[in-house]
Parts: sequence; C-alpha cells; structure tokens
Amino acid sequence: MRATAARSTNRGPSTNHHTLLPFANNLTLMPSSSAAPATHRLRLWWRRRGATAGAAAFVAALLAAAFVLTPSRDASAPGNTTSYPSYGHRLPKLVDLTLVDGAKEKGAVCLDGTPPGYHWLPGFGEGSDKWLLHLEGGSWCRNLTVCGQRKKTNLGSSDYMERRVEFVGILSDDELQNPDFYNWNKVKVRYCDGASFSGNVKDEFQDGTSFFFRGQRIWEAVMRELLSKGLSRAKEAFLTGCSAGGLSTYIHCDDFRALVPKASTVKCLADGGFFLDVEDISGRRYMRSFYNDVARLQDVRKKLIHCSSDLEPGQCFFPREVAKGISTPMFILNPAYDVWQVEHVLSPEGSDPERLWENCRLDITKCDSEQLETLQGFRKELLDAISEFKKKKDWGMFIDSCYIHCQSMNPLTWHSPSAPRINGKTIAEAVGDWFFNRREVKEIDCEYPCNPTCHNAVLSRPYKEA
Repeated sequence: MRATAARSTNRGPSTNHHTLLPFANNLTLMPSSSAAPATHRLRLWWRRRGATAGAAAFVAALLAAAFVLTPSRDASAPGNTTSYPSYGHRLPKLVDLTLVDGAKEKGAVCLDGTPPGYHWLPGFGEGSDKWLLHLEGGSWCRNLTVCGQRKKTNLGSSDYMERRVEFVGILSDDELQNPDFYNWNKVKVRYCDGASFSGNVKDEFQDGTSFFFRGQRIWEAVMRELLSKGLSRAKEAFLTGCSAGGLSTYIHCDDFRALVPKASTVKCLADGGFFLDVEDISGRRYMRSFYNDVARLQDVRKKLIHCSSDLEPGQCFFPREVAKGISTPMFILNPAYDVWQVEHVLSPEGSDPERLWENCRLDITKCDSEQLETLQGFRKELLDAISEFKKKKDWGMFIDSCYIHCQSMNPLTWHSPSAPRINGKTIAEAVGDWFFNRREVKEIDCEYPCNPTCHNAVLSRPYKEA
C-alpha cells in the first residue's frame, strides 16, 4: 500500500478467500467465495510496506506467480489450475461435497429444485467436539430473470457445485494458518437460494416457471443433518459467513445458539456482511431498492419478525436492523472500504453516467481527492452504524482500512506473515482472542491510507451484479 503514516500501529509481520463476492464467498454479485455478485476474477496486487525481508520475498513470489483470487472451484475438474498457496507446511485439504439426505422430500431445495449441499472436514484431537460452520456467500437475486440465470450456476443448483473444494483460512486444518480452530470440525454450507438462507415461499411456480425460494428450509435441513453427525454434542460452536453468507450469519446467529444449548460457548462472526443502507453518489438508495426486490420476491419479512412494520421490507434485511435483535455474541469483520460495497452500494451502475468513478472503483490508488473524501464519508457511515454494537462487551470487531471484500476465507489475509494487522494482531489472532475471551477486541483502524499492512484489491474489470 502506498500510504505513509508514522502514527500507524499496524507494523510487523503478520495471512483466504475464495470468493470475494459481496454476495457470497466470492464477491460475486450474482456473489459466489461470498451475494448476488456474479462470479468474476479478481486480481489482487498486494501493496505493502514495512514488511520483513522474508515477508517481502514471500509477497514477491506471489506477485511473480500472478496470484489471482477467484471463486472456489472443483480442484479435480479437468483444466482447473486455480489453487490457493499454502501458508503452512502442506497444501490445503480438499473436502468432498455432501448432498443433504431427504432434502427434496422436505422441500429444502436450491432454486432449481436440486438438493442443497455442504462440505464437512471432521475435527481431531481436542477439536473433535468443537464445530465451526461457514455459510457461503454469493450475492442475491432480485427478480425472476436473475434467479433464472442463477439456476444454471453453483449459486442456484447443486448440479453445478464443485464436488471438492479447498479448505483455507478460517477453514484450514493447518495450525500455522489457523491457530485457534485448525483441529475443529469445519463445515462449508453451500449457498443456492439467492436470499441468504432466509426465504420460504411455498408456491413452486412463478409466472409459469418453476422456482424454489426455500433458503430457510435449506438452513433447517443442513442443521438437522449436522446435528445428527455430532453438532448436537458440541462443547463449543462457531457460526461464520462471508458476504451474503455474512448477512446469513446475522440472520441465523440466535437460531444457531438455540440448536446447541449444551455447548459452553456459542458465538458468530460475519465477514464482509455489514452492508450499508446509504445514498449512492447520485443520491439514490440503490441498495435499499435492491433489497426491497429480494425481500418481496422471497418473502423474507416472515423470517425477520423483530423488524418494525414501519420499515420497508428491504430495510429489515440490512445487518444494522437484523443485529439489533441478536443476543448471541457476534464478531463484525469488515473492511472500512469494502470493494464490493464501493462498487455496488456507493457507486452502482446508473449512478455514474459519465464514468468518473470507473478507475477509482477498480483501484483505490486511482481515486482523486474528492472521491477519497467520499470514501472517508462511507467509512464514517459504517462506524456510525456499528457504534451501538461496539458498546456490547461480549461483541467483537475488526474494521481495517483495506480495499477488499471477505478476509476470513483468504489464507493471505486471515493469518500469514504478510496478513493485515491492527495493533500488531492479524484477523485470526484478534478473532481467537475474542472467541476464547483472552481480551476484549474492538479494533478500529485509522483512515486510508494509514495501514501499510493492507492488501488492496485491484480489479481487472468491475464486479457484475446478478
């Protein structure tokens, strides 16, 4: 990163992704690594200063290899050469897809009627009775046209899901990459309903075409199966999610707590899922309109029963409203300059007819002074929105000043020698400290460009929205 700031405390060495999606684990505004963002390639050129010589060489090697973050894909598929680098002593574990048994009979199906799925890596040693679940992201679909398109992808059909995926970052079983949760049972729940596991529409046909809006039933079916496989006996349990999966985590956090009443510790973490209800650069509230469409299409208001009837249905879908009713301890992991939100919340399609923001959206170092001032205002909106949750002693947060989306599923940003840090702590270290009550964690970074440990995304093309 180009910035210099003597006052920064984020120095020293410090390490997934898979899908930078604002709608999912991939920023796929369709999203697919993690909401409705469409799967696309995201090139990350990692700008750093102040790293150790070893870390610098490590990053140089990554650059030489032209490291590109993309949505997770079937590692066994012909022609697939995408793989995550290893930050421990071995390559990432490949974990098979399991389709939920009996899901179709219960109507718990993806958009196209196929059964939902998940990937389970059993725990070992002292982690054999501990469980970490990760809800995949991948944006949302706001109308039948887009939902129809998703039916032909892994975000709408298990027929298109990778049969094996790499477990990295917070899902890694490598202690060097994932020091606090490496030996836990870990599950990646695939996202294929288009509304953050929250819709439940009984009717199958919409305008004469078959659509299944059954995210709530998918949630229940997957949890039922995992409970039978040992989750019901968990001594500690952790629900996480990225992007649209992060929003799912806010929505289902208390539900998860209720499923494991015997566990001594149950907490939740939402990564890149705190989407803001703010005006875009043209003065519209584009994201509220988007969420209104999603909420009405999939009748998610039934799930969000604590939301005021005075609010529009889309307003109830924003994390700021959902989180007000959460009683389970929650960790908010978000970049202050979320690249997906800059592109689709702050400067969405139609808001910039003269394309003045085109370069800025792709690369934060290309933003002019006026655009940077707007980005600082966006950061302030985020800090204002989470201020009420900062007061909760058992909640945690890590808000860095990086230009990125979803950091827990990226081995480079989760925990590595070159990972982003606030006050000398990587995200993995901060999350572990909070989960195990080693200290109170309320890490709020300084303004861009003060943090030299940031990994800032440089997009080769705009994220596409579903």
